[in-house]
Amino acid sequence: MTDDGFDGPVDGVGRVLGTADATPLQFWTAVAPGSYLQLDDVVVTRRELPDREPVTIAGVVTQVRARHEGAQFDSDVFAIADGTLPAQVQEAAEVTTTRVDPEFYVPPTPGAVVHRAEGDARARALHFDRMERRIPMGMGRDGVPVYLNADFLDGTRGAHVSISGISGVATKTSFATFLLYSVFRSGVLGGDAVNAKALIFNVKGEDLLFLDHPNARLDEATRAGYARLGLDAGAFPDVRVHAPPRVGDSSGTPDVSSRLTGVDSFYWTLSEFCADRLLPYVFADADDERQQYTMVVHSVTAHLARYAQPADGGVSIDGVRLGSYADLVDHVVEQLNDDETRAEWAGSAVGLGTVNAFARRLIGSKKDLGRLIRGDLATRRPHSINTAESAQVTVVDLHNLPDRAQRFVVGVTLRGEFERKEKAGTAKPLLFVVLDELNKYAPREGSSPIKEVLLDIAERGRSLGVILVGAQQTASEVERRIVTNSAIRVVGRLDPAEASRPEYGFLPPAQRQRALLAKPGTMFVNQPDIPVPLCLEFPFPAWATRVSEAGSAPSQTLRSITQSADPFAVVGSGGGTSDDDIPF
Repeated sequence: MTDDGFDGPVDGVGRVLGTADATPLQFWTAVAPGSYLQLDDVVVTRRELPDREPVTIAGVVTQVRARHEGAQFDSDVFAIADGTLPAQVQEAAEVTTTRVDPEFYVPPTPGAVVHRAEGDARARALHFDRMERRIPMGMGRDGVPVYLNADFLDGTRGAHVSISGISGVATKTSFATFLLYSVFRSGVLGGDAVNAKALIFNVKGEDLLFLDHPNARLDEATRAGYARLGLDAGAFPDVRVHAPPRVGDSSGTPDVSSRLTGVDSFYWTLSEFCADRLLPYVFADADDERQQYTMVVHSVTAHLARYAQPADGGVSIDGVRLGSYADLVDHVVEQLNDDETRAEWAGSAVGLGTVNAFARRLIGSKKDLGRLIRGDLATRRPHSINTAESAQVTVVDLHNLPDRAQRFVVGVTLRGEFERKEKAGTAKPLLFVVLDELNKYAPREGSSPIKEVLLDIAERGRSLGVILVGAQQTASEVERRIVTNSAIRVVGRLDPAEASRPEYGFLPPAQRQRALLAKPGTMFVNQPDIPVPLCLEFPFPAWATRVSEAGSAPSQTLRSITQSADPFAVVGSGGGTSDDDIPF
């Protein structure tokens, strides 16, 4: 510490520029010879005032330039390089103010010494000292940890995270899982971390099916990086994986190829489909709500809930037993095509054209949903997705499902989880929901049952302890109210056209340009109590992200829920059970 109260040398890294306007919110500093400033560096200066304590002005470098002083023409650069024309290279950095202490907003004095902020000065400049609970997010450009204020994540003062970036390059899902790992393992939740849950929808490949396997590529340098963030490098300790049944498999074997142990099938029985009024989620495309046949959807849904009775795994309607989703669809269509029963099922005010439009779409759903809505599997066998009765992290694999089936699973699962939290009436334990491709489930235009559930989570989830971590390629195509209710906004690599959208207005111009070049692992994070988005790099995952990286899984994950409950339940011929699992 120097005698002027700042960290660093007495001469600092530069002085406030006198040839450009200095304001309380932004100023330029000339960089001293032999020194440098880069984008995202944190600097601090001091303004002396008469009859008042000095004002400390801290900020982040948001632009850097260099020029020849003494040059008049563009071609002078060659003469200067040859030594025939005298000139001086001068670098200058634009600083955007992040903190004024005390809050007396005066501009810094031209010529005032500017220091690189380190240690406590850096923490004060970035408001980390005001964060009672800090979640490590990664390393800043200076190699020092960057933190997220937990109050704006867990619902104390705000909630929800919106992550945007190009698919495959922006590492959106990787950052979301690292953020979850940091929340669960950093101690920021205290005793509540044990009961906190996460629900992750896996929509691309099988990369998220190995969160409980240590990464075999983890090296000492990466472990040291986690240690600097105050974290132990390792896999998620408590994970349960759910996957849909395989097509045409009567035993309900999970449809996964790389992970062969600790996977449970999920499905809904015909009785649950009717009694829980799940039919609207078959028509979960936002465009469906613009069609008149939505009236038929709700009418048929009510009729099924009223008259369908459980019958040997299937349902019985008007004395007719239906043993599969295809049977149910055919029966509904038959009743709608019958002049005598049409009004009872669809209502008297609905035209035949509208009924036919509904029937065509319902028939088209048989192929997509037949393996998810079952009448041939045991109803008492565990088959539902319920985070309250699952592990700390529940992964729902959707990547093998067609688009309509993905929408159905996401919509029904989120509705069930949100209703459970509503009935509980308390915010704790917290439930984090990680959903990629948010623009598909909650598009800006139109309405759908899934969109309504997601809007409910965005607007009321904070009070119920449901935190949405949504990822999308294009935030401009996501429902505005969902993005607006996200206290934390994260941006990775962006498409040039997308970067120009007003949804990214929180990024300074230089950061918008840098987002076009950002490498995987680099994110720009905006949080309410820091005026400038922070650029950071989060560490390489300590858990396996593909089967080739997977180390040995912990023993408690080797059995599925079904196998744990019934040691004689060997699920499918390709279920991946070990010799010890076979009861003969």
